[in-house]
Amino acid sequence: MDVEKIILGIDPGTQILGYSVLEIVEGKPRVVVLDVLYLKKIADFNLRIRKIFDSTLRIIDTFHPDHLAIEAPFFGKNVQSMLKLGRAQGVAIAAAMSRDLSFSEYEPATIKQTVTGNGNAGKEQVAIMLRSLMHFPDEPHYLDATDALAVAYTCFIERSNPLADVRQQLMVKKKRKTKSSRKSWADFVVQNPDKIDTL
Repeated sequence: MDVEKIILGIDPGTQILGYSVLEIVEGKPRVVVLDVLYLKKIADFNLRIRKIFDSTLRIIDTFHPDHLAIEAPFFGKNVQSMLKLGRAQGVAIAAAMSRDLSFSEYEPATIKQTVTGNGNAGKEQVAIMLRSLMHFPDEPHYLDATDALAVAYTCFIERSNPLADVRQQLMVKKKRKTKSSRKSWADFVVQNPDKIDTL
């Protein structure tokens, strides 16, 4: 059986980073790897970031994925945590780009919705649903691993949809239109200060 595509899924983190490798064979996903990169013992944050970069390269060079699917940082109350998470995501993407790997990112709610049908599902629900869908034998010690699998699975589902490329193009156009309308409003405010009611 020929492998049609290999997707590397990453759930970025600076303490525990989850990763998974998903093979697509005859249109069906099969779990190859489901694991985590445990970083808590590395005290220096810069060394953690370096470890994420080097480890992502090692995973790519070992399994030769065609695409990286990565979870987008969520917006939380702790700004420092968000910034650190963004750095972890950034170096993983940089490692993929250094190997000419394409990538896509997915919002947490989108991933949960795709896997469970509920955008507010918990990590445990996501793990249970993935196990029932793909029948992987061992339950991972950390749910970060199944979160990474969920990202890869979301990518598989999206790319299996023949309208996925059209939807992606529409989303890009919508973002550009929103940005351009914001700029137009900003320009109007600057050019017409007398027409703005400041209350």
